[in-house]
Amino acid sequence: MYRSFFPRDMLAEMDRLQRDMQQAFDLAPTIRGFGSNGFPALNVGATAQAVEIYAFAPGVDPATLEVHLERGLLTIAGERKSVLPGADAKAAVHINERFEGAFRRMLTLPDDADPEAVDAKLRDGVLHITVRRRASAQPRRITVQ
Repeated sequence: MYRSFFPRDMLAEMDRLQRDMQQAFDLAPTIRGFGSNGFPALNVGATAQAVEIYAFAPGVDPATLEVHLERGLLTIAGERKSVLPGADAKAAVHINERFEGAFRRMLTLPDDADPEAVDAKLRDGVLHITVRRRASAQPRRITVQ
């Protein structure tokens, strides 16, 4: 008869630990962004004229969003409320994978970002922030005389 040196509980615990470690080091993006604190997921790009930031925040009330730019640090903060029945409701929640609660994301912007030229618009759950670059940093053609 086959007999294991390790009890089954220990193997299950090691399997759980391996999955937890894999999640901690896995850099693949998920619907919630990178890691557990990655809401909202961000796309950041730059052109010669501006830095473009897209924050994917479906279900976030625009009144709860705050966008601050101070000393080259852009902060996006807000809160997404729960859409599940309350604790006093007689309903059972079986799966809840959607992020809810307060969030804060911070980005360091390039030195040539102009803090006076920032636009932020929320449309269809996507917050689009445009930070223009200073005019002195814009590429320009110089006429040779």
